Amino acid sequence: MTKDLLWEIGVEEIPARFLPGAVDQMKQLSEEALAAAGLTYNRLNVYATPRRLALLAEGMADKALDREADVKGPAKSAAFDAAGQPTKALQGFCRSQGVNPDDLSEREQNGNIYLYARKKTVGKAAAELLPGLLPPIAEKLYFPKPMRWGYNTLRFARPVRWLVALFGDTVIDIEFGGVKAGRVSRGHRLLGSDRIEISRPADYQEALRRNFVIVDQDERRQLCRSQIAQVAAEFGGVAAEDEGLLTEITYLLEYPTALSGRFEEKYLAIPPELVTTPMVDQQRYFPVYDDKGGLLPRFITVRNGDSRYLDIVAEGNEKVLRARLADAEFFYNEDLKDKMDDKVEELSAVVFHEKLGSLRQKVERIIRLSESIAECLGYSKEEIALVKRAAFLAKADLGSRAVYEFPELQGVMGAYYASAAGEDEQAAQAIREHYQPRFAGDELPQSRAGIVVALADRLDSMTGFFSLDMIPSGSQDPYALRRAASGCAQIMARHNLPLRLAGILPLAFELIAKDAAGIGREQSAERQTDLIGFVNQRVETLLSDEGMAYDTINAVAASKAAAAGDVVGLIKRARALQQARRGADFPAMLEAMGRVGNILRSASGEAGAAGEVRAELLADSAEQALWQQVQAMENQAKAALAAADYAAALAALNSLTPAINDFFTAVMVMDDNQELRRNRLALLQIIQQIAAEIGDLSKIVA
Repeated sequence: MTKDLLWEIGVEEIPARFLPGAVDQMKQLSEEALAAAGLTYNRLNVYATPRRLALLAEGMADKALDREADVKGPAKSAAFDAAGQPTKALQGFCRSQGVNPDDLSEREQNGNIYLYARKKTVGKAAAELLPGLLPPIAEKLYFPKPMRWGYNTLRFARPVRWLVALFGDTVIDIEFGGVKAGRVSRGHRLLGSDRIEISRPADYQEALRRNFVIVDQDERRQLCRSQIAQVAAEFGGVAAEDEGLLTEITYLLEYPTALSGRFEEKYLAIPPELVTTPMVDQQRYFPVYDDKGGLLPRFITVRNGDSRYLDIVAEGNEKVLRARLADAEFFYNEDLKDKMDDKVEELSAVVFHEKLGSLRQKVERIIRLSESIAECLGYSKEEIALVKRAAFLAKADLGSRAVYEFPELQGVMGAYYASAAGEDEQAAQAIREHYQPRFAGDELPQSRAGIVVALADRLDSMTGFFSLDMIPSGSQDPYALRRAASGCAQIMARHNLPLRLAGILPLAFELIAKDAAGIGREQSAERQTDLIGFVNQRVETLLSDEGMAYDTINAVAASKAAAAGDVVGLIKRARALQQARRGADFPAMLEAMGRVGNILRSASGEAGAAGEVRAELLADSAEQALWQQVQAMENQAKAALAAADYAAALAALNSLTPAINDFFTAVMVMDDNQELRRNRLALLQIIQQIAAEIGDLSKIVA
């Protein structure tokens, strides 16, 4: 026989950002607890609104499953005495398990024979188990900022005000947060009843719907989405797609009704981001656009209630937004009166970090780094001049009134101010782009100047904090250095930039050392290696996201490209190696290279001093043949490596496989003759050195 289970925790309003995680946790914890208890069900859902968390398990068995388990007892050697009679140890074990010695089975483990009892457990009634299962589920929920209230020791998201706990039509006798469970729930705070009697779990959702509460968050989300689209279509607009805002709205209300409002068209004259940012971030409104992507003087919001008095609600929202937009317009117009060069100089009074100087000093470092990177990339003199100007102005808007009010618009406002001041549009674009990517999945800078300034800004920040030993560890990353490293890796990879961090970072550390006292050259060299490894970890993540095999990544991570911080070279090597692994002859090549590596490792002392190959010492035809092929392979491989054609370099190496195998069959590398031995080691070293340009192939798991 089956019944439905309902467990609702009614609370004061929970912050919307707490709820998605709480839903996932409650579902997982419930599934684990019920499985451990042997309680089966057909379907389990967790619902959340600002005022409740609810577990609904449909078709739950009214009795837990019967179970059998083998219980380990004493070793056979300790279970019987010399006369073959049960010892006290065995007798005690049998009593505890309720079995006779004759019922035990034997099982070998680690060379010893142990006795086992087959224990049968009869499943208990669900009504008996549930009071002990449900409260611990809620107690284990994690919230970013839990509360305590009254004299309770319990910490929960918000104070508990009512509980519903039903198994079928029967109330489960439990207590949580100082509240005893019953069958009475509560509806919408303003529109619904504060006393809704739930006869059975199957009636729960409909009973609350009649009281203006839609408990299923997925249904609320879809209602919000469809209503917003419908309202926008009524005046020929399209609402902005913002899944994050839609999620927040979903968990802010219990009964959604979308409505629209207006604002004065004069605000369309200011940058659209200054209009939409207060809309979205401060008021949680959806901006509306026309069919050409132009911002309309309309917005859409969703109220927590029904469709009555929507005109009054819209008027109130319009009044609030009007004040926000008036402030934004004022900030923008006042900022336009300032010269950008003056704003840059004012950054001398703004501290970047107490040990790394002011923002003005950071700007100067970015200029120098941008110039160096642009030169490495072969930019023209005109492009370098443009890059330097963009780098100089990149942080100018940090002193503006608009960015002070809306920090998320840094870079965006700088681009508008640069355009208004008559700066080159490419410089303005670079100012906007140099903060990209701001988050996972964000756009990358596209302009040549934006790419360079974005890299320079991130490298300066990482260099500074690494110099101060402020290297992220565990989950701690207060200066978002992982995000900065990931941004560098993505930019270099996406734009195929032939840069080596080892060639750029010495200047970065030199510039930091001038602004931050107490950083020596030796420490800088060590931190440079750490920083390259830090960026390489982000590259490895990119490769893993591509579906690259872990051992392929490990192999190329040991290459010279990785040590030099050659992001693009690292990625190209990994892709070539991954492709080569699909070839039928790759295992044979890997085995041959493994034999080469093993010999050289075993003779590491001599291999290091082997010198050049002397052709006159190649006595055996097999080593003569290998030497001829190695010379041809070396020329081919070096040409391929110079052209960054790592697939061709691997193909050249692969061509040696038969000759390597013949060599090891015919020749004793570690010959007693020291000259012969060293000459053969030198020959093998050439092969390994070429392979090492790709990576450490010994890390490949065949």
